[in-house]
Amino acid sequence: MIAVITGDIINSRALPEEWIDTLKGALTHLFSKKSKWEIFRGDSFQIELNAEDALLNAIYIKACIKTLKKADVRMGIGIGKKNVNSAKVTEANGEAFINSGFAFDTLKMNKVNMAFETPWPSFDHDLNLFIKLALIAMDSWGQISAEMVKYAIENKNTKQDKIAKISGRSQSSVSEALKRAHFAELMELENKYRQQVLTLIKK
Repeated sequence: MIAVITGDIINSRALPEEWIDTLKGALTHLFSKKSKWEIFRGDSFQIELNAEDALLNAIYIKACIKTLKKADVRMGIGIGKKNVNSAKVTEANGEAFINSGFAFDTLKMNKVNMAFETPWPSFDHDLNLFIKLALIAMDSWGQISAEMVKYAIENKNTKQDKIAKISGRSQSSVSEALKRAHFAELMELENKYRQQVLTLIKK
């Protein structure tokens, strides 16, 4: 079982050109040789990665993009098997790719910026409800909150005083920004997602 994230940058033509460097920076930072990513059609991208890492990485990509003024991203995340290997992630095929495309295609209709499609319908039902609720916070991130979420994920298990030094902000500013971003609650959701996916894969 793998995960595939299919995404695009919302209203990319209205954004400063630096968004492409921000996206490339996020993908380069996150993904090692164990995963594949590709940017295509100008403002769309696709990533192949471990199923258990999908939600954390999607949150990270969103945080990176939202450090830019008025920028946001849509992502459809699919989990499933991979049938065809390819040097290019956009040329691979299988259940995960089909599910990711389906999830992405439903975003506009459902008026959300993130959704999952997996082989487990009851899991999808609950997870997508949780994602809708989480998006109330994530879609409202300001640039500073998004930046602090980005730093917090990059420096996982690091105390806020160190994140303050890295970001050049005061510890109280970091703490307040992460609180506004509902970062603790998002990480609770991420941990729950990770546990459930690993359990389902083992069945």
